[in-house]
Amino acid sequence: MDYRFTRTHALLIAAAALLVLATSVVRADFGTGWTAQYFNNPNLQGSPIITEAAPNGLNFNWGLGSPNAAIPVDNFSGRFTSTQLFNQGTYEFAVTSDDGVRVFIDNVTVLDQFVGRPLTTNRFQVSLTAGAHLLVVEYFEGIDQAALQVQWFPVTVTTPTAIGGGGGALPTPFGTPAAPTPGYTGPLATVAGVQALALRTGPYAGASYITALPGGSSYPVQARNIDEGVYNWYRIQVGERIGWASGRFLQVSVPPEQLPLAGSIFDEIAAGAPERNARAIPRAQMNIRARPSDRTNVVGEIPWGGVASLIGRTVQGGSNRWLQINYNGVIGWIDARWVTTQGEVFSVPIR
Repeated sequence: MDYRFTRTHALLIAAAALLVLATSVVRADFGTGWTAQYFNNPNLQGSPIITEAAPNGLNFNWGLGSPNAAIPVDNFSGRFTSTQLFNQGTYEFAVTSDDGVRVFIDNVTVLDQFVGRPLTTNRFQVSLTAGAHLLVVEYFEGIDQAALQVQWFPVTVTTPTAIGGGGGALPTPFGTPAAPTPGYTGPLATVAGVQALALRTGPYAGASYITALPGGSSYPVQARNIDEGVYNWYRIQVGERIGWASGRFLQVSVPPEQLPLAGSIFDEIAAGAPERNARAIPRAQMNIRARPSDRTNVVGEIPWGGVASLIGRTVQGGSNRWLQINYNGVIGWIDARWVTTQGEVFSVPIR
């Protein structure tokens, strides 16, 4: 579109930005761990010419420029994808763009303004269940100014309260932890020495985050695991969920040896998952580990610049933490912080 940026426009945009900040700056969230794909046309056609990470969310003001020197300053488009964790509740999204934008949540269109326009903010509310949700944002730039901002903040959200004393309320992505069922007389694990302890999908520091357990709270404990070889990890029941927590900050009501040793989902997927159209390329020579932890066995190596199939991942804080790869037939895990990912990363299962 033929849009000229004047001093009047700048004042109007500044006023609009102040209004957005006044209403949402305290609680606004841009998300993390986004993957950005850019196209050299305004219609997302063909293969992307650039794929890169957008770790700090979608908060771009390209002005009269573009995201990358390889991308034209006008008539380009982009697709941005991430998986974000939400508490159960209603969220208000504020989406600002110049020019057009579309937003999908779990493959459902929630905003469609894929038209040429000056800088405009759209607001809408969405009710989300607790857990992970797929977000996809499509954007195009016509001519002149280019900008995109996507943020959200809770309107009404279910957050957990402390169980068993101490800790206060803690937001978590899976609702409210529940106290042991009345009449339960089995072994208990009590969070001790910290204000909150992470519950994870497996007995590893690199496993995906499930929720936070307040200090002083107690839960039924079912089994233990010693894969990391330093501390016991304990499998515990938290409401309707089962997860793993580090024994470093748990006091168990029975001797650890009385609890059976048990595996986890990471044992079940050790042989790998189906191939995805996704790749992992390390930025350094890396060990391939048996599990998502640098305390587990090394099963191979991958050189700097080696290209591996990306078949699984763990997520912490909205970002990839460990990546399960298949490199020349060797299947294992590498630390995501030193890896560039390409392709349809959002389709790779979270473990």
